[in-house]
Amino acid sequence: MEYNEQAFTNLIKRQRSTIYTVCYMFSNNQDEVNDLFQEVLIRLWQGWEKFRGESDERTWVYRVALNCCISIERKKKTRKSSQIMDGINLFDESDTNNHQTELLHSRIMKLQPFDRAIVLLWLEDLSYDDIGAIVGISAKNVGVRLVRIREQLKKS
Repeated sequence: MEYNEQAFTNLIKRQRSTIYTVCYMFSNNQDEVNDLFQEVLIRLWQGWEKFRGESDERTWVYRVALNCCISIERKKKTRKSSQIMDGINLFDESDTNNHQTELLHSRIMKLQPFDRAIVLLWLEDLSYDDIGAIVGISAKNVGVRLVRIREQLKKS
């Protein structure tokens, strides 16, 4: 596997939407999303030479992005800083389901970071096996967690 700067740039071009998807699940503030994106890029670059291609590149990018965003989320909570909610609408105003989408996003944002990551991957239509590989749990455990998360979302 080639580990030069051009190969890394090509990886980022291919996986840009994956990275942004993860970042948007951890904030709806555009500046914060951009900061998260930059931090994920730094972490990907730091781990680039260690990526051996044993897993799919998308799986690797998801794992790095999720771990990065979860780590930053935990640091924010230990500093007891509050999350800035600018009310920036990430969706087209003409979207008839806009209110429902915003409601779902706000409910997902209330979940713990690990559960939020599982929901994000599930919403991306990944299999339980793929989700488990990315977050480091068994496929069966993914199913159990999703049932619990759905119940939690219904209550909120």
